[in-house]
Amino acid sequence: MGIKVHVIFYSMYGHVYRMAEAVLAGVKEVAGAEASLFQVAEITPDGILEKSGAKAARAAFAHVPVATMDSLAEPHAVIFGTPTRFGNMAAQMRNFLDQTGGLWAKGTLIGKVGSVFASTASQHGGQETTITSFHSTLLHHGMILVGVPYSESGLTNMADISGGTPYGATTLAGVDGSRQPSANELKIAHFQGKHVAEIASKLFR
Repeated sequence: MGIKVHVIFYSMYGHVYRMAEAVLAGVKEVAGAEASLFQVAEITPDGILEKSGAKAARAAFAHVPVATMDSLAEPHAVIFGTPTRFGNMAAQMRNFLDQTGGLWAKGTLIGKVGSVFASTASQHGGQETTITSFHSTLLHHGMILVGVPYSESGLTNMADISGGTPYGATTLAGVDGSRQPSANELKIAHFQGKHVAEIASKLFR
């Protein structure tokens, strides 16, 4: 039996979107895995997005469909991506998850695989707390958490500055947002997508 994996992300300037593409590519490497990409709805007013330059940056992934509750109910596994906001997920992602009460009441997500990747501005800007605090919501839904094991060599790469945690792939955007995901960070994200799909395949075969 084939499995469905949905990658659901929020990205303001495109960093998390680039990571999401790498995660999606990893999922697609697993035989029988069907991968789909979704973004959560934007709740920031257009005027603020335009003033900050985010509106123009978001045009690069405007074609990605907006996630609904069905985007969570349908797949066997969901991989979430979010930038950090003071050590937690972005408000846009929180807003999306806060609409899942109906799914929780029915136990819809119990037994599905859940995984998280993230971005921060700096090396110590909340990469791990963003992911581990995100896990609390997934555990309340009864999801099975999957991270990134140390069999992914990128986690121990000390040759350059890089994101990447055993909780999930991460990237560093820079304080001004100018830094793009590095090859090592994209490699870890790719691994995460493939690893989640492999785990889901074993659970749902």
